[in-house]
Amino acid sequence: MEQTLMTMYPWIKAGHIIFVIFWMAGLFMLPRYFIYHQEAATDSPENGLWVEREAKLRKIILTPSLIIVWILGLTLAWSTGAFAQGWFHAKLLLVIALSGYHGWLVSYAKKLARGERKLSGRQLRMLNEVPGVAIAVIVVLAVVKPF
Repeated sequence: MEQTLMTMYPWIKAGHIIFVIFWMAGLFMLPRYFIYHQEAATDSPENGLWVEREAKLRKIILTPSLIIVWILGLTLAWSTGAFAQGWFHAKLLLVIALSGYHGWLVSYAKKLARGERKLSGRQLRMLNEVPGVAIAVIVVLAVVKPF
C-alpha cells in the first residue's frame, strides 16, 4: 500500500493542486456573484438568474472541488507524515477556516435566494479578500515549511 502511494504521490499532489485552484476560483467568484445578485430587484427575472448561477457554481465547481481537495490533501499528509509537523497544523487550521468560509458562502447564497440581503456590496467586497489572504499563507506554509 505504501509503495503504491509513493508511486502515485506526484499524481495525487498534482490533482490536489488542480482542485485547490478550482476551489479558490469558486471562492473568489461566488462573493462577486453575490454583489451583482444584490443589485438585482428581488422580484426580477435577473434575480432568478443569479440564484441559478450561484447554485451551479456551488454544485458543479465549489463543493466537488472542496471534497476532492480534502481527500487528496489528507492522503498526501498521511503518506508523507505531515501530521507530525508544525507547519502542517497551521495549514490544516487555515484550510478548516476556508472550509468554514465556504460553508458560510453556501448559507448566504441560500439567504439571497430567499430574498434576504443582510450584507452590503462593500462588505461582500471585503469578504472576497479572505481566500486570497488565506491561500497566500497556506502556500508559504506548504512550500517554505517555516516550522
